[in-house]
Amino acid sequence: MSEFVDYEIHSSIGVIKINNPPVNAMSVNKGVPQGILDAIKNGEHDPKVNKLLLVGQGRNFCGGADISEFGGKYNPDMATLMDLIEYMDTVTKPIFGALSGPTMGGGLELALACHYRCGIEGVLLGLPEVKLGIMPGAGGTQRLPRLIDGRIATDMMIKGDPVGAQKGLELGIIDKIVEGDVLEGALKWIKEDHKRTDSIRRTSELPAQGNVDFESERAKVQKKLKGYPAPLAIVDTIEVGYKKSFSDGISFERDQINHLMGTNESLALRHLFFTERLAAKIPDIDKNTPVLKIKKAAVIGGGLMGGGITMNFANAGIPVTIVETSDQALNKGINTIKGNYAATVSKGRLTQDKMNTRMALITPTVDFNQISDADIVIEAVYEEMNLKKEIFKKLDSIVKVEAILATNTSTLDVNEIASVTKRPQSVVGTHFFSPANVMRLLEVVRGASTSNSVLATTMNLGKKINKVSVCVGVCDGFVGNRMIHHYIREAGYLIEEGALPQEVDKAIEKFGFAMGPFRMSDLAGLDIGWAIRKRQAANRTADERYSRVADLICEMGRFGQKTGAGFYKYEPGSRMAIPDEEIDRLIAQESQDQGIDRREISEKEIVDRLMYSLINEGAKILEEGIAQRSSDIDVIYAYGYGFPRFRGGPMFYADTVGLTKIVDSIKSFREGYRGEHWIAAPLLLSLASKEKKFVDWVK
Repeated sequence: MSEFVDYEIHSSIGVIKINNPPVNAMSVNKGVPQGILDAIKNGEHDPKVNKLLLVGQGRNFCGGADISEFGGKYNPDMATLMDLIEYMDTVTKPIFGALSGPTMGGGLELALACHYRCGIEGVLLGLPEVKLGIMPGAGGTQRLPRLIDGRIATDMMIKGDPVGAQKGLELGIIDKIVEGDVLEGALKWIKEDHKRTDSIRRTSELPAQGNVDFESERAKVQKKLKGYPAPLAIVDTIEVGYKKSFSDGISFERDQINHLMGTNESLALRHLFFTERLAAKIPDIDKNTPVLKIKKAAVIGGGLMGGGITMNFANAGIPVTIVETSDQALNKGINTIKGNYAATVSKGRLTQDKMNTRMALITPTVDFNQISDADIVIEAVYEEMNLKKEIFKKLDSIVKVEAILATNTSTLDVNEIASVTKRPQSVVGTHFFSPANVMRLLEVVRGASTSNSVLATTMNLGKKINKVSVCVGVCDGFVGNRMIHHYIREAGYLIEEGALPQEVDKAIEKFGFAMGPFRMSDLAGLDIGWAIRKRQAANRTADERYSRVADLICEMGRFGQKTGAGFYKYEPGSRMAIPDEEIDRLIAQESQDQGIDRREISEKEIVDRLMYSLINEGAKILEEGIAQRSSDIDVIYAYGYGFPRFRGGPMFYADTVGLTKIVDSIKSFREGYRGEHWIAAPLLLSLASKEKKFVDWVK
């Protein structure tokens, strides 16, 4: 029997304990499924045992397959999860599952192969494989629709979201909610309900539940989840089980999972799964680096960004003081926070009691002295260097010496801000993304003097407030905004040369982005980019190509959605972007003024020029050491800029396209109209010449 599986007898019940911390994953090469199979055989052939009970050691029943084994080689002498489940279907003694913690993926499939299931109140039940670009591969597509209504089962697998104990009981996934210790509760239930639980109830022998309109399900998937093959495969596989047999469905499921494992979409989603975790690792920060305790926080600025940051602390249970310059601004900020929480309550995602608890953690003030004992202060005021310096000078004289001073700048030099303090080692950049209470990305900007302890604490804090934190270096725009500048710039060139904003957006949205560059700019506010361009104007050379279209639109007072017009026009109260002939005429006139002969531009050229502008700048960022690894850039773009997850991020996408092909395209773009800015990054050229990928590169 495996060292990761324990077996003991309680009265006449053979108890099989999965003991593979931290989540009791079904690691084939560790022999976990094999150990369970051996234990079941022991109990099956032991006359003193009349029932079998599977339970997880620790907090989890089973967190599913060991994802690190995906695509690798299994020990052929070890049973797989499917081997185990197939054997369970032949056992003639009742098998019970006692579920606790996140019982996900292969863990739930194992539970579904049991004849009966109980769970404790905190259990989570789900089949989230679709989020990795695959589907349940150990019978889940066939067993769940035989246990609960097929429409609900289909929805659970397509979305990949879990349900809790009460919902699981209501649906029929579990038969009983037990209190206290899961093992003791399960044993008690089995003994008390023996009349019902003495029989064998195999899910494989149950009929499929309810009527499912598979054509309708496919239509919904194609509309909402374009670009993702797994949801369609899930619908197709469930349909086989309904229209044919359980065994036909299992066979089809195996074919589909084998196909999906090799798709670019699955490889991309699995890449992001691993790299999100890798991003938290910084080479010179180890487990011995001191991490400061953050018991109190403060936020300077009660605008949309400051308010959102404040909510992050309150959501995490950390008391936070929000500072504004006037009572009027303070009240406006607090009312916005209340409104955000109230909207969440109205949607049933938060209770009124929890809203009240979170609001009670927020202290509004106009007095800087009220934050002298804060452990971290985050400045979130307007993006203006002198203003930020003034605030940091003030904070330096008021806030306790050991506190962290953080700036929420999106482009400015963190080192210059730190230079006005007597503690530059305590200064760090925390670039939140708007809306800060929703967007999960946090760029943690390491200044030249930022101490390891401050950096480690800030990264750890990001995790506590439910952010995906990525460490970046200091440069104009850091990683995300520096790259997006080149993307937006290229979009401006495309409309000068012949495309219209709606054509560019359509091509990029077809590629997989939720919004194209012009709809995105209208949403963010055109005045923000205008202010940045004005600041950067001094660095532009006289002969450098520059598109004036966005500036001309701003000069008309059109700043995007907030003014009802930008690149598009908007009806009052609506966010629907409507193409505007006035803007089309403005663009055509500007092309004429610049002596540009407009031409038809294909969707492929639009996508290639925009994506390769991101990739080329990303290569420069890597070579300069602003980002630690190419996958960090992918995480930033997937979580902060809406890059389609099924493409894995810009650098992963580059690797799938082929770096030589990208270099050739860049050379071609350089030969086009005013293409002098297209110069392939040295790192891109080097990797392409060696037939290597970004993922292979280590600085």
